[in-house]
Amino acid sequence: MIILQTDQLSIAFGGVRAIDGVNLAIESGQVYSIIGPNGSGKTTLFNLVSGIYTPDDGSIRLAGEAVTGLAPDQLARRGLSRTFQNLQIFSRMSVLENVMVGRHRHERTGIFADLFHWPSVARQNQATVEAARAALARVDLADSASRPAGSLAYGALKRLEIARALASEPTLLLLDEPAAGCNPVETEEIDGVIRSIVKDGITVVLVEHDMRLVMNISSRIHVLASGRTLTEGTPEQVRSNVAVVQAYLGIHGSQESNRAFH
Repeated sequence: MIILQTDQLSIAFGGVRAIDGVNLAIESGQVYSIIGPNGSGKTTLFNLVSGIYTPDDGSIRLAGEAVTGLAPDQLARRGLSRTFQNLQIFSRMSVLENVMVGRHRHERTGIFADLFHWPSVARQNQATVEAARAALARVDLADSASRPAGSLAYGALKRLEIARALASEPTLLLLDEPAAGCNPVETEEIDGVIRSIVKDGITVVLVEHDMRLVMNISSRIHVLASGRTLTEGTPEQVRSNVAVVQAYLGIHGSQESNRAFH
Protein backbone atom coordinates (compact mmCIF):
# COMPACT_ATOMS: atom_id res chain seq x y z
CA MET A 1 0.00 0.00 0.00
CA ILE A 2 1.24 3.49 -0.86
CA ILE A 3 0.89 5.53 2.33
CA LEU A 4 2.33 8.81 1.01
CA GLN A 5 2.31 10.00 -2.59
CA THR A 6 3.22 13.34 -4.14
CA ASP A 7 2.74 14.29 -7.77
CA GLN A 8 4.83 17.10 -9.32
CA LEU A 9 5.10 18.84 -5.95
CA SER A 10 6.58 22.34 -6.29
CA ILE A 11 7.06 25.54 -4.31
CA ALA A 12 9.04 28.72 -4.94
CA PHE A 13 10.35 31.41 -2.62
CA GLY A 14 11.21 34.74 -4.20
CA GLY A 15 11.29 33.18 -7.65
CA VAL A 16 13.61 30.35 -6.59
CA ARG A 17 12.12 26.86 -7.00
CA ALA A 18 12.92 25.27 -3.64
CA ILE A 19 11.05 22.10 -4.61
CA ASP A 20 10.57 21.49 -8.32
CA GLY A 21 8.29 18.71 -9.54
CA VAL A 22 9.10 16.08 -6.89
CA ASN A 23 7.27 12.75 -7.06
CA LEU A 24 7.18 10.38 -4.08
CA ALA A 25 5.52 6.99 -3.74
CA ILE A 26 6.24 5.60 -0.28
CA GLU A 27 5.01 2.15 0.65
CA SER A 28 3.82 1.50 4.18
CA GLY A 29 5.95 -0.38 6.68
CA GLN A 30 9.38 0.85 5.62
CA VAL A 31 12.05 3.44 6.34
CA TYR A 32 12.18 5.84 3.42
CA SER A 33 15.03 8.35 3.57
CA ILE A 34 15.36 11.69 1.82
CA ILE A 35 18.94 12.89 1.46
CA GLY A 36 20.88 15.57 -0.39
CA PRO A 37 23.47 18.30 0.11
CA ASN A 38 22.67 21.31 2.28
CA GLY A 39 20.11 23.51 0.55
CA SER A 40 18.76 20.70 -1.60
CA GLY A 41 15.20 21.14 -0.28
CA LYS A 42 14.84 18.26 2.18
CA THR A 43 13.21 20.19 5.02
CA THR A 44 11.13 22.23 2.58
CA LEU A 45 9.75 18.96 1.22
CA PHE A 46 8.94 17.86 4.78
CA ASN A 47 7.20 21.19 5.42
CA LEU A 48 5.05 20.68 2.34
CA VAL A 49 4.09 17.13 3.22
CA SER A 50 3.32 18.03 6.85
CA GLY A 51 1.13 21.02 5.98
CA ILE A 52 3.41 23.83 7.16
CA TYR A 53 3.76 25.06 3.56
CA THR A 54 1.11 24.95 0.84
CA PRO A 55 2.51 23.89 -2.54
CA ASP A 56 2.34 26.18 -5.55
CA ASP A 57 1.78 23.17 -7.78
CA GLY A 58 1.26 19.44 -7.43
CA SER A 59 -0.67 17.23 -5.07
CA ILE A 60 -0.26 15.15 -1.91
CA ARG A 61 -2.13 11.98 -1.00
CA LEU A 62 -2.03 10.28 2.39
CA ALA A 63 -3.19 6.65 2.41
CA GLY A 64 -5.02 7.37 -0.85
CA GLU A 65 -6.80 10.49 0.43
CA ALA A 66 -6.13 13.89 -1.17
CA VAL A 67 -4.64 16.09 1.57
CA THR A 68 -3.02 18.91 -0.40
CA GLY A 69 -3.25 22.16 1.56
CA LEU A 70 -4.52 20.62 4.80
CA ALA A 71 -3.19 22.14 8.03
CA PRO A 72 -0.84 20.17 10.33
CA ASP A 73 -3.58 19.46 12.88
CA GLN A 74 -5.83 18.06 10.14
CA LEU A 75 -3.00 15.83 8.93
CA ALA A 76 -2.32 14.70 12.51
CA ARG A 77 -5.93 13.51 12.78
CA ARG A 78 -5.28 11.48 9.63
CA GLY A 79 -2.22 9.79 11.14
CA LEU A 80 0.75 11.96 10.16
CA SER A 81 3.21 13.18 12.79
CA ARG A 82 6.69 14.70 12.62
CA THR A 83 9.70 15.95 14.51
CA PHE A 84 11.86 18.98 13.70
CA GLN A 85 15.57 19.64 13.21
CA ASN A 86 15.75 21.85 16.30
CA LEU A 87 14.59 20.52 19.64
CA GLN A 88 11.09 21.71 20.59
CA ILE A 89 11.21 20.67 24.25
CA PHE A 90 9.44 22.27 27.23
CA SER A 91 12.50 22.11 29.46
CA ARG A 92 10.73 22.99 32.74
CA MET A 93 8.02 20.39 32.27
CA SER A 94 8.61 16.78 33.14
CA VAL A 95 9.55 14.24 30.52
CA LEU A 96 6.10 12.66 30.88
CA GLU A 97 4.31 15.99 30.52
CA ASN A 98 6.21 16.72 27.30
CA VAL A 99 4.90 13.50 25.80
CA MET A 100 1.38 14.13 27.07
CA VAL A 101 1.33 17.29 24.94
CA GLY A 102 1.52 15.03 21.91
CA ARG A 103 -1.82 13.42 22.82
CA HIS A 104 -3.83 16.56 22.05
CA ARG A 105 -5.59 15.09 19.01
CA HIS A 106 -7.08 12.38 21.22
CA GLU A 107 -8.49 14.81 23.80
CA ARG A 108 -12.28 14.75 23.63
CA THR A 109 -13.55 16.75 26.63
CA GLY A 110 -14.18 20.49 26.54
CA ILE A 111 -13.79 23.48 28.82
CA PHE A 112 -17.01 22.86 30.79
CA ALA A 113 -16.05 19.27 31.51
CA ASP A 114 -12.69 20.50 32.84
CA LEU A 115 -14.25 23.28 34.92
CA PHE A 116 -16.76 20.97 36.59
CA HIS A 117 -14.40 18.02 36.93
CA TRP A 118 -16.62 15.57 35.13
CA PRO A 119 -15.63 11.91 35.52
CA SER A 120 -14.84 11.77 31.82
CA VAL A 121 -12.00 14.23 32.41
CA ALA A 122 -10.35 11.98 34.97
CA ARG A 123 -10.71 8.97 32.68
CA GLN A 124 -9.24 10.87 29.77
CA ASN A 125 -6.33 12.18 31.83
CA GLN A 126 -5.54 8.67 33.00
CA ALA A 127 -5.64 7.38 29.41
CA THR A 128 -3.31 10.20 28.34
CA VAL A 129 -0.82 9.39 31.09
CA GLU A 130 -0.84 5.69 30.21
CA ALA A 131 -0.34 6.40 26.50
CA ALA A 132 2.50 8.83 27.26
CA ARG A 133 4.24 6.26 29.47
CA ALA A 134 3.91 3.68 26.69
CA ALA A 135 5.49 6.10 24.21
CA LEU A 136 8.38 6.74 26.61
CA ALA A 137 8.94 3.01 26.98
CA ARG A 138 9.22 2.70 23.21
CA VAL A 139 12.20 5.08 23.21
CA ASP A 140 13.75 3.66 26.42
CA LEU A 141 12.93 6.69 28.57
CA ALA A 142 10.33 5.15 30.91
CA ASP A 143 12.63 5.53 33.93
CA SER A 144 13.00 9.27 33.26
CA ALA A 145 9.29 10.11 33.20
CA SER A 146 9.29 12.29 36.33
CA ARG A 147 12.54 14.14 35.57
CA PRO A 148 12.56 17.71 34.22
CA ALA A 149 13.03 17.43 30.47
CA GLY A 150 15.83 20.00 30.60
CA SER A 151 17.94 17.62 32.71
CA LEU A 152 18.21 14.98 29.98
CA ALA A 153 21.30 14.46 27.88
CA TYR A 154 21.11 15.62 24.27
CA GLY A 155 20.62 12.17 22.77
CA ALA A 156 17.81 11.44 25.23
CA LEU A 157 16.13 14.72 24.25
CA LYS A 158 16.14 13.61 20.61
CA ARG A 159 14.41 10.39 21.67
CA LEU A 160 11.96 12.41 23.76
CA GLU A 161 10.98 14.31 20.61
CA ILE A 162 10.25 11.01 18.91
CA ALA A 163 8.20 9.82 21.89
CA ARG A 164 6.05 12.94 21.76
CA ALA A 165 5.44 12.40 18.04
CA LEU A 166 4.52 8.77 18.75
CA ALA A 167 2.00 9.84 21.39
CA SER A 168 -0.39 10.94 18.64
CA GLU A 169 -0.45 7.32 17.41
CA PRO A 170 0.65 8.05 13.84
CA THR A 171 0.68 5.66 10.93
CA LEU A 172 3.28 7.86 9.18
CA LEU A 173 6.12 9.50 11.11
CA LEU A 174 8.41 12.12 9.58
CA LEU A 175 11.76 12.41 11.36
CA ASP A 176 13.78 15.51 10.49
CA GLU A 177 17.43 14.81 11.31
CA PRO A 178 16.83 12.79 14.49
CA ALA A 179 20.56 12.01 14.84
CA ALA A 180 21.84 15.55 14.21
CA GLY A 181 24.43 16.44 16.83
CA CYS A 182 24.41 12.97 18.35
CA ASN A 183 27.55 11.01 19.18
CA PRO A 184 27.97 7.44 17.83
CA VAL A 185 26.35 5.84 20.90
CA GLU A 186 23.35 8.18 20.73
CA THR A 187 23.04 7.59 16.98
CA GLU A 188 22.96 3.84 17.61
CA GLU A 189 20.15 4.39 20.10
CA ILE A 190 18.21 6.38 17.49
CA ASP A 191 18.80 3.57 15.00
CA GLY A 192 17.28 1.06 17.43
CA VAL A 193 14.27 3.27 18.12
CA ILE A 194 13.51 3.69 14.41
CA ARG A 195 13.77 -0.05 13.77
CA SER A 196 11.42 -0.72 16.67
CA ILE A 197 8.90 1.82 15.38
CA VAL A 198 8.81 0.22 11.94
CA LYS A 199 8.36 -3.24 13.48
CA ASP A 200 5.27 -1.85 15.17
CA GLY A 201 3.82 -1.03 11.75
CA ILE A 202 4.58 2.69 11.56
CA THR A 203 6.08 3.99 8.32
CA VAL A 204 9.08 6.30 8.84
CA VAL A 205 10.21 8.99 6.42
CA LEU A 206 13.65 10.16 7.41
CA VAL A 207 15.69 13.26 6.57
CA GLU A 208 19.22 12.72 7.84
CA HIS A 209 22.81 13.76 7.11
CA ASP A 210 24.40 10.74 8.81
CA MET A 211 24.92 8.55 5.76
CA ARG A 212 25.94 5.50 7.77
CA LEU A 213 22.62 5.61 9.61
CA VAL A 214 20.72 6.19 6.35
CA MET A 215 22.44 3.36 4.49
CA ASN A 216 22.02 0.91 7.38
CA ILE A 217 18.37 1.52 8.09
CA SER A 218 16.63 2.55 4.85
CA SER A 219 14.51 0.44 2.54
CA ARG A 220 14.48 3.16 -0.13
CA ILE A 221 16.36 6.44 -0.53
CA HIS A 222 15.31 9.56 -2.45
CA VAL A 223 18.09 11.96 -3.36
CA LEU A 224 17.40 15.67 -3.85
CA ALA A 225 19.67 18.25 -5.47
CA SER A 226 18.61 21.89 -5.90
CA GLY A 227 14.99 21.00 -5.22
CA ARG A 228 14.79 18.28 -7.85
CA THR A 229 14.96 14.50 -7.71
CA LEU A 230 18.43 13.24 -8.55
CA THR A 231 17.63 9.56 -8.12
CA GLU A 232 15.62 7.11 -6.02
CA GLY A 233 16.38 3.51 -5.18
CA THR A 234 17.74 1.03 -2.68
CA PRO A 235 20.77 1.95 -0.53
CA GLU A 236 22.97 -0.15 -2.82
CA GLN A 237 21.70 1.62 -5.93
CA VAL A 238 22.12 5.07 -4.41
CA ARG A 239 25.58 4.31 -3.02
CA SER A 240 26.86 3.32 -6.47
CA ASN A 241 25.15 6.14 -8.39
CA VAL A 242 27.79 8.40 -9.95
CA ALA A 243 25.50 11.44 -9.97
CA VAL A 244 24.89 11.10 -6.23
CA VAL A 245 28.59 10.85 -5.45
CA GLN A 246 29.27 13.91 -7.61
CA ALA A 247 26.54 15.90 -5.82
CA TYR A 248 28.25 15.22 -2.50
CA LEU A 249 31.72 15.75 -3.95
CA GLY A 250 30.85 19.36 -4.66
CA ILE A 251 30.13 19.90 -0.98
CA HIS A 252 32.53 17.67 0.94
CA GLY A 253 35.37 16.63 -1.37
CA SER A 254 36.21 13.12 -2.46
CA GLN A 255 37.47 11.78 0.87
CA GLU A 256 34.43 12.98 2.79
CA SER A 257 32.12 11.59 0.14
CA ASN A 258 33.73 8.19 0.26
CA ARG A 259 33.44 8.08 4.05
CA ALA A 260 29.78 9.12 3.91
CA PHE A 261 28.69 6.31 1.63
CA HIS A 262 30.69 3.44 3.13
